[in-house]
Amino acid sequence: MKKPSRPCVPNLLAVIAAFFAVTFALAPAHAQVKPGDVITPKNAEQVRSLVSPGTFVAVSKGMQMNIVAPSRVDWPPPYQDATEKYSGQVRLAPDHRDLLGYVAGQPFPLLDPNDPDVATKIMWNQYFKPIATDDFDLRYFECQVATQNPGAQQQLIQLTETGHLAGYSDIGRTEVEPMPADPDFKTSGIWVRVGAYPTLAPAEDRGSGGIRYRYWDANKADDAWAFLAGTRRVRRVNEVILSSSAGLSTWDADHAGGFGAKPQEYNFKFLGERSMLACAHARNSPAHPCPTDGGATSCPDDWEMRHLYVVEVTPRPERITGILQSKTIVYVDGEGWFNPYMDSYDRKGELWKTQIYLFTYRDRPVPDARIAVYPFKREFNIAASSVDVQSGVSTTCYLPGPDTPERECWYINMGAADKEFFTTEALTKAGH
Repeated sequence: MKKPSRPCVPNLLAVIAAFFAVTFALAPAHAQVKPGDVITPKNAEQVRSLVSPGTFVAVSKGMQMNIVAPSRVDWPPPYQDATEKYSGQVRLAPDHRDLLGYVAGQPFPLLDPNDPDVATKIMWNQYFKPIATDDFDLRYFECQVATQNPGAQQQLIQLTETGHLAGYSDIGRTEVEPMPADPDFKTSGIWVRVGAYPTLAPAEDRGSGGIRYRYWDANKADDAWAFLAGTRRVRRVNEVILSSSAGLSTWDADHAGGFGAKPQEYNFKFLGERSMLACAHARNSPAHPCPTDGGATSCPDDWEMRHLYVVEVTPRPERITGILQSKTIVYVDGEGWFNPYMDSYDRKGELWKTQIYLFTYRDRPVPDARIAVYPFKREFNIAASSVDVQSGVSTTCYLPGPDTPERECWYINMGAADKEFFTTEALTKAGH
């Protein structure tokens, strides 16, 4: 019997490499910046059209950028192999929303900007980005709340520290057994589990945390539970709350690592593709508070011209209500598939928050790593800022934290997080 042929993705890597070579070659001709430029509030106008509106506000308030020449970001080889093996069988369902035939790797490696479904395909690619396909455990990461204050020293409003921010995917696995899917998926239907606990600081929140399950079934909402230090009890969390910030922090769960709300509950509109600035090869790791904006963000660091897709995301009122954001403009790197930044707008349609993510591309998260060392380079998110542009309050999270005892922080696809971590029993035990 003739063996079935592998789905054909002809010369996928050559096509992608050629595309980005052309993009990078043309970018400087259209840009107002060049390698060697230093962007400060004094010359921020040079980058107004090269970053999101919210990121421009951050630059104008003191977030310094050092402009460098662009460099490639390659996919991890196992992810690359899975894309070539499985992507040919992936398609959108008749409703143009759900994903059919997905196994692992990138669902849609070849995109046509004229495709009426291109925005949905871009967002599915982002959900299955190559940064962490199987599991991850971020240890002892800290977040600092401060106010934008150009030219001033940081006046810290609050410092938080969390023991673990971890995730475990049941499907799309490429590096750690079971691959490409956990057998549990057939019975539980859980797509991915995420947990953040226990809170180590501030003292009044010590022991708090939460876990979240996302289901592959488009009609089944996320389940989430929180353990609160004040009550010492676990309670269920409404899905809408996961898009709302809590306490002094300007972060919410749906924007913590890029746009991460359940995709079938939102509409996606393609706004185009552009050459824009992004931080893909950060020089500093650990990152540190920006000395020129009151410590509201992390800077200075290296920014380069990248090819980005721009997608408008709006909640579907028939699927989810009560969301505070009227829309979010999502910027997606077309090579690494991370979000360099996103802008959210309030219910009045006014710019409300911007999330800015700094990435580096290495075989280890910090130069002196001894455990988190990989056989190939991969992307690490080393700092992320959520800035309320209306109030000027910002929360910047450091991965790893500048002052935490755990310097390596990022443990990606190493089996560091298993399903037992994502249970209410484990959450409660850690809280006590």
